[in-house]
Amino acid sequence: MSTTRWTNRPEGSTWGDWGPDDQLGRLNLIGPEQVKKGIAEVQTGKTFCLSLPLDLPGGNVLSPVRFPPALRPVIRNDAPYFNYNWQEFDPRFPDIAADDAVLLYTQYSTQWDALAHRGSNFDVMGDGVDVPVYYNGFRAGEDLTMDSGENGHVTCAHKLGIENFAAHGLQGRGVLINLHKHFGDTRHDVSYDDLMRVMEADNITVEEGDMLLLWTGIDKMILAGAGNPDPAIKKACAVLDGHDKRLLQWITDSGVAALISDNIAVEAAGNPLPDDYCGSILPLHEHCLFKLGVPLAELWQLCDLAEWLEAQGRSRFLLTAPPLRLTGAVGSPATPIATV
Repeated sequence: MSTTRWTNRPEGSTWGDWGPDDQLGRLNLIGPEQVKKGIAEVQTGKTFCLSLPLDLPGGNVLSPVRFPPALRPVIRNDAPYFNYNWQEFDPRFPDIAADDAVLLYTQYSTQWDALAHRGSNFDVMGDGVDVPVYYNGFRAGEDLTMDSGENGHVTCAHKLGIENFAAHGLQGRGVLINLHKHFGDTRHDVSYDDLMRVMEADNITVEEGDMLLLWTGIDKMILAGAGNPDPAIKKACAVLDGHDKRLLQWITDSGVAALISDNIAVEAAGNPLPDDYCGSILPLHEHCLFKLGVPLAELWQLCDLAEWLEAQGRSRFLLTAPPLRLTGAVGSPATPIATV
């Protein structure tokens, strides 16, 4: 298949598999049957909130370019509309009111990455010229734009924005792998062999359309830091080894619809690379977001759910996890709910 945007797609990618203008990627695998599979896992009706408080981790230790939410009052009648006493403006009204606005970094805390979050320079037309593109060949500068004006830069993902995930629903069967049980708090780059051993030991099966969650224990460290995380957290607990080609191939072959973790990037980030290395800084991101259309999600609070599932000898549940329907955004906070 080819489109007006591309005649050459990355090897092993899903570009065009769901049509030339697809913006959902492997979320297309989550339909009514997958939702029913998730519902079938509900045995007790107990729910778990899988979001950290959105002002955590705290500071910007985990990411120097992202900051906690900043709440401000709405202005009404030239006054802050917070603990606003209506009697001061009209004695007839006894009301007190509060209303706020927020400056929110969409990927500071519990989040979804949109498919517009990560692209690559790739020869989409097969003419030997690399161009900056995202999943399914949508173009930087055309389909994702940034304009500058008096109020600063204004961005918009006209294609692949996070609102596509929200409209789709993002509800289905979740499967959790407890990496912390096997690797503890020590940093470990999880290879394909490691993951297969863990899944076999814990009798975990992942099927096409499942959303796969990885608990590493970072969330407990974030919560314990109470808004002031120890910088050592950046080198703690398990992470997927995005440079392991067998692991990337397993992601392809497994048919997972989404990859979710409690850590900062799902995969190992910041490891030293050889001087002669040439490739993506985050190869799992490139493989999932750019090639396969598999959304990634990070910094979820999975500890309570993981420990409950372990005690019950379970790994599957109903996951309801829509992002904000925030048009044109390349990421979004989320308040996911697991129902067991």
